[in-house]
Amino acid sequence: MKPDETIDALSELLQEERERVARLWAKRLREEIYEVELPGRDLRAPLRRLLEELARLLNERPDDVLRLWPEIVRPHGAFRYDQRFEPEDLVHEFKALQAVLLRVYSRRHEGHLEPEVAELINELVGEANASAQASYARVLRTEEVRFREAAVMESILYHMDVGILLAEADGSVSFATPPVSRLIGVPIRSVVGARASASLAPVLAQVRAHHPSGEPFRVADMPFSRAIKEHGPVRGVMMVVERPGGGEAWLEMSATPIWEEGGELAGVIQTMTDRTEAATKSRQLVSAHDELRRLQGRLLQRTRAQALGQLASGAAHALNNFLNVLRLRITLLRREFKPEHLDSLDKTVGQVGELVARLQEFNVQRTEEMLTDVPLDTVVREALELARGELERGAHPVTVELHLGAPGAIRADAGFLRELVVSLLLAARDRMEQGGRLELTTRGEEGDRLALRIQDQGPPYAVEELARLFDPLNREVEAPQAALQLAVVRAQVQRWGGELTVENAEGGQGGAFVVRLPRVLTAREREAQVEEARLAGPRRFQQTRRVLVVDDDLDNARMMAEVLQDEGYDVQMAQSAEVALQMWERRRYDAALLDALMPDISGWELARELRKRSPHALLAIVTGMDVRGQSRATLALVDAVFRKPIDVGALDEFLSQSEAPPSEPSPAPASGGEKVGAGEVTH
Repeated sequence: MKPDETIDALSELLQEERERVARLWAKRLREEIYEVELPGRDLRAPLRRLLEELARLLNERPDDVLRLWPEIVRPHGAFRYDQRFEPEDLVHEFKALQAVLLRVYSRRHEGHLEPEVAELINELVGEANASAQASYARVLRTEEVRFREAAVMESILYHMDVGILLAEADGSVSFATPPVSRLIGVPIRSVVGARASASLAPVLAQVRAHHPSGEPFRVADMPFSRAIKEHGPVRGVMMVVERPGGGEAWLEMSATPIWEEGGELAGVIQTMTDRTEAATKSRQLVSAHDELRRLQGRLLQRTRAQALGQLASGAAHALNNFLNVLRLRITLLRREFKPEHLDSLDKTVGQVGELVARLQEFNVQRTEEMLTDVPLDTVVREALELARGELERGAHPVTVELHLGAPGAIRADAGFLRELVVSLLLAARDRMEQGGRLELTTRGEEGDRLALRIQDQGPPYAVEELARLFDPLNREVEAPQAALQLAVVRAQVQRWGGELTVENAEGGQGGAFVVRLPRVLTAREREAQVEEARLAGPRRFQQTRRVLVVDDDLDNARMMAEVLQDEGYDVQMAQSAEVALQMWERRRYDAALLDALMPDISGWELARELRKRSPHALLAIVTGMDVRGQSRATLALVDAVFRKPIDVGALDEFLSQSEAPPSEPSPAPASGGEKVGAGEVTH
């Protein structure tokens, strides 16, 4: 192909395909330099002007095109400098032009590209690139001479790891160091000199900027925007952006307002630092912590269950031996009455009582010395952190909804209370095989009690299930180990003067464990109680004849009633606290013997209600539990505590008193009860 034919072929291409070439050139350039398309900023316009001039030269001055074309392109280098293009961006720009011209020409001629046309395109693009680079360098050198200090600062800032952005008081961005573009991942030059509200939004959208929580990051969330609005510094704002090549970058940003002498806001300096490595390590630590928490929860559950199982197994072995002796002695007694059989039975009963006392002593040793005033909400949060890994594990995780009312503090062992709440959380979790939601609620109740309610979404409890849930010795219980754990939890709550109940939620939607414990009184409240007791004076007792025995175990109640009737007392029985209160309203009794553990409310709560109705009645707790964990306020509700197996002589002595007890009661006999005065208890 002759030179004239080559120029004519390229001229014809630009005359007919100039708009298409400009569009493809702009698109290719945007992809090469990650240029952001902004409203009002047409990247195609300067490229279209260059193509129009090239087409005019090819048509009007074909012989001088290689000489005149570089002169036309020369101002383009200075133009790109003003637009904050980098020198390598110019290389990308003309390289993109070369690729587009070759591609369009080839497709126009059905894949055929003459060597002469390709050579002409290469020469034109090469001359244009060299001319634009020379113009760019000349402007750069002029600027360096004119603003040497600024150039030195620019060089320093370019190599810093911290990006710096200056924002004016009106919200426009006036300056940004090169690291800002590197950190965000796209050139920030399109934002400089424009209002951030319009120019920065497309940049954030392109890099998919978002908060660590996943919410989209807006221009209003930028520290400089907040500093302008709030007229104060903004620190430690985290933004996550997606890199063009893949992956994420975590950026930490802070902003500091700059004030003029008159107190007017001049602008804001915002810094930007890459915290990707630190964020990655933090996520790894959080993941490791979560795994550790899950392991800790499983270990806690397994260790408690294993310890309870071993304790139950050893106690069952010893009790079975005693029960075997009892059964054999009773068999012999039925065949032939001998006093030694009765002595042996009494001795064996005493040995059983000693075994139970040793088991109780084992548990008391763990808690007695660690009682402190513990904020209930704090313990609930700590227990939830321990159990959260177990709750969220598996195909059907359990979520937790907290409703903490900051009701106050309780007197308990913080560590054991955490374990107690964890056990209840896991027990509630086990009722929801398909997952669901737990609601944890804390609140204050009447009578200076704090309540913790753990409500699940499992099936409602059957009536018989409610009755045996805390009884691990019931053969009908499907999971005796779980029942044993709940029994231990309930016993511990009662030692602290509280109660643990289970109930169906309203509407039959799930069940709930409810823990109620005495609130720790303030110093002023304690002083008021002491003053009230002083003004009331000591209680004086009349001779006791009418006695109410309250025990949910019918055999125990009958035996107690028979023994007291033989001693001359008028005895009535009640198998629940509700029935006892109804009987008390119909006929006031001189004394009441209350079982500590009952399904509806505890003996301690019943004592509180009876004391309101009959301040001078004799009240005693009959229990097989150790009471040394009870608070002094709870113990003051009753006049004595009798441990099972009960000493009938000590009980008769207690019921037959007709004078007020001494202010400092002496310890009761080992086989009898623990005497309790007004606010005093001896063990």
